[in-house]
Amino acid sequence: MLLIGLTGGIGSGKSTVSARLAEHGGVVIDADAIVHELQAPGQPVLVAMAERFGPEILEADGTLRRQAVADIVFNDTDALRDLGAIVHPAVAVEIERRIAEQVDTGRVVILDVPLLVESGRDDMAATIVVDVDPEIAVARLIEHRAFSDADARARVARQASREERVARADFLIDNSGTVAELEAQADAAWAWIEGLPRR
Repeated sequence: MLLIGLTGGIGSGKSTVSARLAEHGGVVIDADAIVHELQAPGQPVLVAMAERFGPEILEADGTLRRQAVADIVFNDTDALRDLGAIVHPAVAVEIERRIAEQVDTGRVVILDVPLLVESGRDDMAATIVVDVDPEIAVARLIEHRAFSDADARARVARQASREERVARADFLIDNSGTVAELEAQADAAWAWIEGLPRR
């Protein structure tokens, strides 16, 4: 197994790169997707969240109202810390379980984690960073994901700085251009990965 970290700020285009690497044969372990799975109705993580933040974070059918949680935690440092204490350990356990499944396969495993730099994790063979100007990221979040300007900026501000992420990059992808240009860079990243020594 070759473990490759993939990260980038919200709105950076990381998901597009992740999907492209999967097309090339990478096994993607997507932290955001795991979060969604662990926050499904009946899951212990969602039960703990409702106990901490109240029933108003749930729809009538028991599913999570994500925007309601965002409205709480991105304006309250203590609430954000408490959310992390509920979610992050469970996500970490599931990530490690999925990595363990791949250890003896010889495959390229893409660890797709938005907060990879913040986590301090350093056991990857290399780290790919998708970089974009924060103002472009904010504009994309508003246009494509219906974020308010304030919400988009609050989320960007809560993450590692652009400089901190870029400093951790072994391979840097610039997403200031078109989707086609981004995918071409993802293809180049895969070619680069294939040239890395296997541990």
